[in-house]
Amino acid sequence: MGKVRVDCFSISVDGFGAGPNQTLENPLGERGQELHTWFFPTKAIQKAVFGKDGGADGVDNGFAERSFENVGAWILGRNMFGPVRGDWLDDNWKGWWGDAPPYHCDVYVLTHYPRASFSLSDTTFHFVTDGPDAALKRAKASAGAKDVRIGGGASTIRQYLQAGQIEDMHLAVSPVLLGRGEHLLHGIDLNALGFKARMFSGEGATHYMISKW
Repeated sequence: MGKVRVDCFSISVDGFGAGPNQTLENPLGERGQELHTWFFPTKAIQKAVFGKDGGADGVDNGFAERSFENVGAWILGRNMFGPVRGDWLDDNWKGWWGDAPPYHCDVYVLTHYPRASFSLSDTTFHFVTDGPDAALKRAKASAGAKDVRIGGGASTIRQYLQAGQIEDMHLAVSPVLLGRGEHLLHGIDLNALGFKARMFSGEGATHYMISKW
């Protein structure tokens, strides 16, 4: 059985994992893109997300590369899948990523509104309406011996943290102050949950491996 983990989740120095007012034009919220300036230029992300060769190497790239290793299933909150709110009026929205998502496995999207599963390339998206526990059970069955990666957003990670279901978490702290938005760890006692942290300095972010060991 693999682990349940978080990788490459970017937060601001003041702890926000997304800016306010997420829209189609600002999928990460206002100024949310600034959290990921370390991430998108890396060689791993240029290849996995944009299908391009080249990109930056180094510590940041090492964490980006590691984030795709041994992942057998993903769980995403609905806001990570798209900007649509409320009932699905149609099935036209299929994500931010075009026809070739970077997941390459089953992805379970948390939502209150039913929608049929669909596939793009080698990724199949499933929409789970009966809560985080049900999504995790399905993701673990799909992943088998591999890991389940909790992709976010902040609210989704918080739910799994509070339930004691995340075993490893990599946070990348970007040198940005957002001031408002969606806070990741407010009110969560990581010590009480049994986590310890190690720090690694990257080129564009400070990386924290937060694990139970």
